[in-house]
Amino acid sequence: GIRKSHDPQSLADLEGHGGPNTRETAQAIKGMHIRKANKYLRDVVVKRQCVPFRRYNGGVGRCAQAKQFDWTQGRWPKKSAEFLLHMLKNAESNAELKGLDVDSLVIEHIQVNKAPKMRRRTYR
Repeated sequence: GIRKSHDPQSLADLEGHGGPNTRETAQAIKGMHIRKANKYLRDVVVKRQCVPFRRYNGGVGRCAQAKQFDWTQGRWPKKSAEFLLHMLKNAESNAELKGLDVDSLVIEHIQVNKAPKMRRRTYR
């Protein structure tokens, strides 16, 4: 049978794709309240806070802003942050439509998958 980990009535879900940068950014906002995550991602775009790079961190420089996450390496992935901001806005709208309290939303689960590879497109 199908096993669901959460009550579908209390969820607002959506889908997107990204690479290592988006994965690291997504891990940084996991467990945050939606308002806090929005503020954090906006800070990343203007380089007020960094995203700690924990897994895909080969060749990533160190930055002082990563100290708040007990880490040394960090970056400011602008495109990933903007993409996730759009995703959060969409999730907020989905939650509102379901009649959930938007201010109490928490990012409990976030997952980044690779997009399918494009094949058979050799232009001559």
